[in-house]
Amino acid sequence: MDKIKIAKEVMQIEADSIINLQNLLDENFNKAIDLILHAKGRCVITGMGKSGHIAAKIAATLASTGTPSFFMHPGEALHGDLGMLTTDDVVIAISNSGETEEVLKIIPAIKKRKIPLITMSGNARSTLAKQGICFLNISVEQEACPLQLAPTSSTTATLVMGDAIAVVLMRARNFKPDDFALFHPGGSLGRKLLTKVKDLMVKKLPIVHLDTNFNELVDVMTSGKLGLCIVVENDELVGIITDGDLRRSLKASEKPRFDFKAKEIMSKNPKTIDAEAMATEAEELMLRHKIKEIVVKDQGKIAGIIQLYDIGRI
Repeated sequence: MDKIKIAKEVMQIEADSIINLQNLLDENFNKAIDLILHAKGRCVITGMGKSGHIAAKIAATLASTGTPSFFMHPGEALHGDLGMLTTDDVVIAISNSGETEEVLKIIPAIKKRKIPLITMSGNARSTLAKQGICFLNISVEQEACPLQLAPTSSTTATLVMGDAIAVVLMRARNFKPDDFALFHPGGSLGRKLLTKVKDLMVKKLPIVHLDTNFNELVDVMTSGKLGLCIVVENDELVGIITDGDLRRSLKASEKPRFDFKAKEIMSKNPKTIDAEAMATEAEELMLRHKIKEIVVKDQGKIAGIIQLYDIGRI
């Protein structure tokens, strides 16, 4: 048995199923987006079995990208969880066959309360397909399962349709990285997007002046433990010296190291950033200019140093 060959066949079948979804999109997709976009309540996703697992994932994706959403188990809905729904909500019911008993049994209660219903099925002629305001066709030509029994291509297609809905809604809502961060404060990306430069900057600065000699600036740099020192004259920033600047200066000149002064070694016009800027802005600036540190200013005055390492620890 060629295991890799079989795996490739599975991937190809599922990839073809996804590509074919493009041909199934029609005006119903636009209607579904408009229903969700203009709903005053939540987008409630329901489905049974494997479709239920995919429905839960779609609900989670929507919730984290700006569309309030949750998964409702159809079996539990039949025994009281229908009370979760409000008339301001919109429901997406998913069933590959379109004949799932538990899903079909909750449809009358949804329609009686005049809650907008979007149906999603792999069978355009199914009972479910005919129940909604709009129908999203997720049919596939074949399952990747060799027995054509286990949901494989069909669940992948359903998931992709859900992702398409989520991304279109994100664009329609102009959902931005800062919005994403508010919904993901516990993740590294969320923390980074919510953290300001002033929260990370080092305030105790290793400072030297234009005429500071080599030995003294090395002492200041060593005691500062940042691998750098900033050059200040009349309380104004005029340069920065990193350990790399030191090495390059010594290598490029025959001049004895004791004769070097800060003004001969420093990099002039160092990059600066405002203390109120986001950490991601500082990171982007450092990566763009291929530097590892930026001087922080607060109301025009030198306030600290932020290093790429500090942002990487978020």
